[in-house]
Order: sequence, then C-alpha cells, then structure tokens
Amino acid sequence: MTTDAGLSLREIPFRTAEGGETTLGAFGDTVLLIVNVASKCGLTPQYEQLENLQRRYGDRGFTVLGFPCNQFLGQEPGSMEQILEYCATTWGVSFPIFEKVKVNGASAAPLYKALKRSDDAEGARGPVLWNFEKFVLTPGGRTHRFRPSVIPEDPEIVAVIEENLPG
Repeated sequence: MTTDAGLSLREIPFRTAEGGETTLGAFGDTVLLIVNVASKCGLTPQYEQLENLQRRYGDRGFTVLGFPCNQFLGQEPGSMEQILEYCATTWGVSFPIFEKVKVNGASAAPLYKALKRSDDAEGARGPVLWNFEKFVLTPGGRTHRFRPSVIPEDPEIVAVIEENLPG
C-alpha cells in the first residue's frame, strides 16, 4: 500500500509523544497493531487487552502502537503528558503512545489516510468509525482492519498476529 506521494505505509512519517518524528519502518519487520485510543470512551477498557497482547508477543516481533484521538465526542481531551500518565498508571501501558492525531477528514494524519484504504472483514473501507479501531500490519505489508467493537484479544486478531510473527 502506498500514499499519493508514493510512500509505502512503513515510510509515512508521524510524531512521537515527545515531538520527534518516526515511521513504522523504525519498528523493523515486526507485526504492528495500530489503534486510535481515547481515555474517556466506553471502549477504553480495551487498553487492558492491548497491553496483554504487548506482554504476550512483544518479545517475539510484535508491538502495539497507540495514537490518541479526540475526534469522537472529545473523548481524549488531555495533554500528551496527561494521556501518558493515564495510560501508565491506569492500564500499565508499556507499548508506545504517539502524538494525538485526527483519523478522519481533510486534516487526518497521513498514516491514517493510508490505513483507511484497508478493507475490514466485510470488505468495507473508508472512515474510522470510532475510538479503538484496529489495523494489524504484517511484515509482508498486508493490512488487516478490525472495527472498534472487535476486542483486541479476539481470536481473529490473535490468529493474524501469531501467523505473522517473525521466525
């Protein structure tokens, strides 16, 4: 999958929580679970399962990447410092959390503009529906999209992760 500028998904730059710049390529040939997160959402308890996956597979070539988003009813209103503190103290998050992004509309982050071209299980693509929409990116470049209601430890997500772990 490439952007309009001809960049591969792993080459699209985005900002770290500290204000630096990185790409998915910085994570090498790992399986990536990319998710837009929010602290004040009914789906926020999914953080627990995201962290469970990180702990279970993190040393085997997998990582969760969290992108805070305040686009859905203002459910991520805090500063980056507040978001990082909340994630660490409430959920014990050890996976990286990046700078707050927009996932829909003209000002959507370039990474999300590209991710939204991926089909979900029903073959639908387009806007992110809500907080905690998940995209699993395999080392081979395939993107699997899971809507917000699909929990992180759903057997379908776990199967994609396990089938694509390196080695």
